[in-house]
Amino acid sequence: MNRLTIGLGGLGIGLLILLFNSDSPRILGVRTDDFGRMLYLLPIALMLAAGIWGRRISVGETMRHMMIWLVLILGLATAYLYRYDALSVGNRLLAGLIPGRAVVTTTSDGSKEVILYKLQNGHFEADVQINGQTISMLVDTGASMIALSRQDAERVGIIPDNLTYSMSVTTANGRTQAAPVTLSEVAIGPIVRNNIAGSVAEDGRLDQSLLGMSFLGTLGSLQMQPDELRMRD
Repeated sequence: MNRLTIGLGGLGIGLLILLFNSDSPRILGVRTDDFGRMLYLLPIALMLAAGIWGRRISVGETMRHMMIWLVLILGLATAYLYRYDALSVGNRLLAGLIPGRAVVTTTSDGSKEVILYKLQNGHFEADVQINGQTISMLVDTGASMIALSRQDAERVGIIPDNLTYSMSVTTANGRTQAAPVTLSEVAIGPIVRNNIAGSVAEDGRLDQSLLGMSFLGTLGSLQMQPDELRMRD
């Protein structure tokens, strides 16, 4: 294994550590920005060391090695400068491939923002944690409260047969009766709410559970854009 291979391996490992810990204030006990600068200067140091202690090589081979290190340095600098854009693209790709996957980002003021991307059917869906169970829900600003199907209600520990269906609600399948319930915990990403009002629809009257305004109305910010939905705590 020659020095070039060892150098490439070290740079690759360092770059991966930097990319996956870019939001951390420190990496291996060093400030993240300083770690990035050290990684940036490493190829230059290796190139100089090779020139000082290395064997005698021709001018042509020296120039070839310098060009290889120059490309590595430029590639490393580009990856570091555009690391947030790369992470954003990766998150967007995963969100498109995995319906309901929420992307959590950090805003300029340090707060957390949850982003949902519109599906091909034109709707926003989210994987929501209700009483510790993950439920795939349709985001519906027209629904006054969270509405659970009978199957999802059973998953989160509610016994539908013990409920009183005293509410009249309108769904995509028409008007139906629903039972009011209180959900101990509702969470999407880092946004968590307790004791949220919800309802359970009669069996077979709701195809998919709805994330309604009893949760959405508690958010600090809800921005709906053409292809994405942004939520802040």
